[in-house]
Amino acid sequence: MGVELAWHLQRSRIFNKFRNRKKIQMLFSVQDFETKSIHHEITVNEQPTPAQLQVNNTMGSDIIQKYIYNLLQACESLKELNQIHAHLIIKGFGKIAFVKTKLLTIYAKYGSVADARKVFDKMCKPNVFIWNLMIGGHARNGFHGEALELYFQMQAAGIWPNKFTFPAVLKACAAVSALQEGKQIHAHSIRAGFAFDVYVGNSLVTMYGKCVSLEDACHVFEKMPERDVVSWNAMIVGSAQNGYGDEALDLFDRMHSENVIPDSVTVASALQASAQSVDLQKGKWIHNYALHFGFQSDVSVVNALLAMYAKCGRLEFTRQLFDIMSQRNVVSWNTIIAGYAQNGDAGEALTLFNQMQLSDMKADSVTMVSVSTACGQLTSLHQGNRIHGYVLKCGLKSDVAVGTSLVDMYGKCGNVDMAYALFDKMPRRNVVSWSAMIAAYAQNGYADMALTLFNQMQLNNMEPNSVTTVSCVLACAHLASLQQGKCIHGYIIKSGFESEVVVGTALIDMYAKCKSIDTAEQLFKRMVGKNLVSWNAMLAGYAEHSDEDKAFALFNQMLLESIKPNSSTIVNALSACSHPGALQKGKWIHDYMIRSNFETDIFVENSLVAMYARCGDIEAARQLFETIPSTNVVSWNTMIAGYVQSGHAHEAFALLNQMQSDELPDSVTLVSVLPACAHLAALQQGKSIHCYLLRNGFELDIVVGTALIDMYAKCGKVHIAQQIFDSMSARNVASWNTIIAGYGMHGHGKDALELFERMQTVGTQPDHITFVCLLTACSHAGMVEEGWDCFNWMTQDYSIPPRAEHYACMVDLLGRAGHIDEALDFVEKMPIEPGASVLGALLGACRIHSNIEIGEKVADLLLQLEPQYAGYYVLLSNIYATAGRWNDVVKVRKMMKYRGIKKIPGYSLIEVNNRVHTFIVEDRLHPQSEKIMQH
Repeated sequence: MGVELAWHLQRSRIFNKFRNRKKIQMLFSVQDFETKSIHHEITVNEQPTPAQLQVNNTMGSDIIQKYIYNLLQACESLKELNQIHAHLIIKGFGKIAFVKTKLLTIYAKYGSVADARKVFDKMCKPNVFIWNLMIGGHARNGFHGEALELYFQMQAAGIWPNKFTFPAVLKACAAVSALQEGKQIHAHSIRAGFAFDVYVGNSLVTMYGKCVSLEDACHVFEKMPERDVVSWNAMIVGSAQNGYGDEALDLFDRMHSENVIPDSVTVASALQASAQSVDLQKGKWIHNYALHFGFQSDVSVVNALLAMYAKCGRLEFTRQLFDIMSQRNVVSWNTIIAGYAQNGDAGEALTLFNQMQLSDMKADSVTMVSVSTACGQLTSLHQGNRIHGYVLKCGLKSDVAVGTSLVDMYGKCGNVDMAYALFDKMPRRNVVSWSAMIAAYAQNGYADMALTLFNQMQLNNMEPNSVTTVSCVLACAHLASLQQGKCIHGYIIKSGFESEVVVGTALIDMYAKCKSIDTAEQLFKRMVGKNLVSWNAMLAGYAEHSDEDKAFALFNQMLLESIKPNSSTIVNALSACSHPGALQKGKWIHDYMIRSNFETDIFVENSLVAMYARCGDIEAARQLFETIPSTNVVSWNTMIAGYVQSGHAHEAFALLNQMQSDELPDSVTLVSVLPACAHLAALQQGKSIHCYLLRNGFELDIVVGTALIDMYAKCGKVHIAQQIFDSMSARNVASWNTIIAGYGMHGHGKDALELFERMQTVGTQPDHITFVCLLTACSHAGMVEEGWDCFNWMTQDYSIPPRAEHYACMVDLLGRAGHIDEALDFVEKMPIEPGASVLGALLGACRIHSNIEIGEKVADLLLQLEPQYAGYYVLLSNIYATAGRWNDVVKVRKMMKYRGIKKIPGYSLIEVNNRVHTFIVEDRLHPQSEKIMQH
C-alpha cells in the first residue's frame, strides 16, 4: 500500500508538469480520487485494526494534501483555477481548511478578490493568517477600501492582528490617503506591541508620507529603535513626494553619515529630491555617488538621473545618459520624452516617441500623456489626431489621465468640439478632467461655456480645485464680467485657494481687465510670496489702464527688490508708455535694457518699435525696426500701425509694398492699413486691400469687416459699407457703432437712428460709443429733438453715465442748430467740470452764429486749458473778423506769434490712378503744379 501511495504522489508530480487543457481531465480521471479510493485502499474483506486505520488515514491525508497542493500550484490562469476549484468541490475536498487557504492565496495572486471573498465567506472562524491573506490580497489588487473594511471586521470578530497584519492594512491607508484610519491603526499597533517592529514602523512612515502628514512620519521614524535601509528610503521618499526636497537631501546626507549603505531606491529617491529642489550641484554629487557604489547599470537609478537632469534644464546631460543606456524600459523612454516636452522642445519629444515605436517598446499611459502634451504645445492638430489614433489602437482610451491629456491637447489646438466630444464620452472623470475641459473653453474664447461647465461640475458633486478656479477667473476676464468674477473670487476665498500665488495672480489679472484696478492693487499688495508672474500681471494691469506713472514706479520697485525682469516684464512696461508724454519713461526702460545687457527677443524688439511709434518718435521706431535681425509679421504690422496712427499714411502704404516682398501680410496687417485709406480717402487703395482679403481667403470676421465698413464710410461709399455690414455672419457692438457713425458723418441721421432700432431688436447692447455716434449723427443732421431723446435713452434706459464726449456732442448739436443760450445753460448745469472738448464745441457754435459775447468768455477758458492749440485762436480770430473787429483779429494773430503757435494748414486730397495727391493753398511743391496752375 505504501508503494502504491508513493506511486500516486510521483504521478501527481509528473502531471503537474503538463501545460495544456487536458491536465485537469487527466488528473481527475485517476480513480484514486473517487471517494472509495485513497481513503479506502484497504480491501472490503480486510478488517483493519484501529492503529492500522489511523496510519492509513494519516498517510492518505498527507498524500491528498500534497497532491492538491501541487495541482493548485500548477495553475497558470484564473480560468484553470476556477475549473480545479469546481472539481475539488465535486470530489468533496472543497471544505478542507488547507484547500480553502491555498485557494485564497492563488485567487489573490490572480487578482480575483471576488472569488477569494466567496471562499472566505464560507470559512468557519478564520484565523489571523486567513484574515491577513484577505487584507493583503485586497490591498495588493487595488481594493484598498475593502482591505480597510476587512481589517475593522477582523477586529469586530475578536481576532487580534499580528505584525503581518499592519503592513498590509497600512498599505491600503497609504493608497487612499486615509489618514484618520491610519492613525487609528497606528494606535492599534502600539496596543498590540508592534509599533517598534521595523516592518510595522516602515509601513507607518510610508503611510504618513503618502497621507501628506510628514510631521507624523518624522515622529515615527525618529522613535524607531532599529532602522534599516527601507526605513530611510520611506522617509526620503515621503519628504520628496511632499515637496520637501531639501529635507530629503538632508536625510540622505544623514543616512550616509550614519554608515547606512544605500540601495537603488535610496539613490533614486535622493535624485528625485534633487530634481524637486532643482539642485543641480547636489544631483551631480549623487550621480558620482551612484557611480562609486556601482548603481550606474541599475535602470531605476539611471531613470532617476534622466529625470533630475531634465528637471534642472540640462537636457544635454539627459540625452547623453539616455544614449549610452545599455538597457531601457518604458520608464526610460517616458522620462526623456517628458523631459523634452516640459522644457519646451515638443518637436524633439515627438521625434523620440517615433524612435520608441521603432524600438518595439510598447508605450503606456504615461507616454501618451507626455506626447499629447507635446502636441498641445505645438498646437499641432495633425500630430494630435495621430496620437489619438494610437491611443485607440492601444486600448488606452478609458484611462482617465490619457483621456484628460487628449481633452487638454484638443483644447490647446483650438478644436473645442472634439475636446468636448472626448470629455463627454469619458467613462470616468476626475477633477483634472473637468479642469481641462473648462480651460479649453476659457482659452478658446468660450467663456460662457467655461462658467456653465463650472456650475455643472459642482452639480455632479465634483469639488473644483485651484486649477479649475484659475480657468474660471480667466473666463470672467475674457467676458470683462466683474460681477461673475467677484462670485468666483468668493468661491475661492471659501475654498481657501486665495493664498495660492497662481490663483492670486489670476485674480489680479481679472480685476485689471474688468476695469477694477484698485481691487487688483489691493490684492497685489497683500499677496504673500509674489512671483515674477504676479509682478507682470500687475504691470500689465497698469499698462492696460495707460497709467505709465504707476507702471514705471512698479518697474523700479521690482528692480529695488532685486526681482529680475523677463521679456514679459519689459513688454508690459513698454506698453504702458502709450503717448508722447511717456516717451522719456520709455527711453529710460530702453536704456536699462542696454545697461543691463538684457537679452532681447522678437517680442521685446517689437514692443520697443511700438513704444516709440505711440510716443510720437516715429523716426526712432523706424531705426529700431531696421535693426531687428529677423523680423516677423508682427514687426511689420507694428511699424505699419505706427505710421498710420501718427498720420504718416503714405509711409504706411510704402512699407506695406515693401513687406510683400519679404513677408505675407495677414489680416492684422490689412486691418492696420485700412485706416490710412480712410485718412487719405484713398478709395482705390482700400478696394485693392479688400480684393486682396477676398483673393487670399481671409475670413470676413468681426475685426476685418468692421475695418472695411469704417474705410468705405470715410471714403464716402456708405452703401458699400452697408453691404459689407449686411454680409457679416457675426457682429459686435463695434460693428454697429461703425456703421451708425458712417451714416452720421454723412448727415444721414434718420438712417443712423433706424440702425440703432435694428441693433436693439437683435439684442446687441449699446455702449457709450454708440451714443457718441448717435449724438454726432443727430448733430450733423440738425435733429435736436432726436438728439435729446438719445441722450435721455442713454442715461435713463441704459444707465450709461454721460462722459465728456457726450456733453461735447450735445453742445455741438445745440450750437449748430443755433440754440447758443440753451447750449450755454447745458454747459453750466453739467455735473462735471467742462473740458476742452465741450468748450471747443461751444466756441465753434459761437463762430457759426457770430456770438461774440459768449465766444470771448469760452475762448478765454480754452486758452487757459490748452494754450498751445492753434484751432482756438483761429476760431476766436474768425469770430472777430465776422464782426468786423479787425484790431482784435490782429491782437489774436500777434498772441499766436508771440507764443510760437502756427496754424496747421488745411489741405485737399484727390486720388488719381491709385495715387493720392495732396494740395495746400498756394502750394507749388507738387511735381505737376505748373500744369495744374494753367487750368
